[in-house]
Amino acid sequence: ATRNRTGAEYDAPYAARAAAGHNIHGEANLITTLLQAHFPSRMATAPETLHILDAGCGTGRTGIELARRSHQVIGVDLDPVMLAQARAKAPELVWHLADLATLTLDQPFDCIVMAGNVMIFLTPGTEAAVLHNMAAHLAPGGLLVAGFESRPPSWSNLTPDRYDNLATAAGLTLVERWAGWDREPWRAYSNYALFVHKLASQQDQ
Repeated sequence: ATRNRTGAEYDAPYAARAAAGHNIHGEANLITTLLQAHFPSRMATAPETLHILDAGCGTGRTGIELARRSHQVIGVDLDPVMLAQARAKAPELVWHLADLATLTLDQPFDCIVMAGNVMIFLTPGTEAAVLHNMAAHLAPGGLLVAGFESRPPSWSNLTPDRYDNLATAAGLTLVERWAGWDREPWRAYSNYALFVHKLASQQDQ
């Protein structure tokens, strides 16, 4: 997703926006809203018990902000340059160099977030495997949140409808579909798709 940019170069526009007073944590803000809705008791009394996987974390912007909000965060990326930048910014967090299709971690997560067009930058043909693996890493009642451009680039055939079908095939249920991290209403002509899927829990059955 970085197209050969260094981690610092990737971070530079966000740093400039933050310096100008703009909010650069729309993803983390939405995750917070979702966690408050789906895990109200834990968010109110023990936010540190919520485990989040930043899947395709890049330089860690979203994951680091979620950790700052007291959650337990692990970041994963296949780009060693981006991951090195994340480690440099937050050495206290756990960062894994791994492929999302084959990642194996020994803990479940309450929320997995895939921001930054992660899904359309996967190796073509691995989308189903990645979503099955992400579902396997969710705790019961856990959320998978993913956003990507709704008109895929030439190297990807992942449309929003195909993503939803793959997520359903992985055992997940659609909760929300928006056109951005600010919860803009989804339209057929929207340029961006933001999905929230859930792994069923006993309370849902």
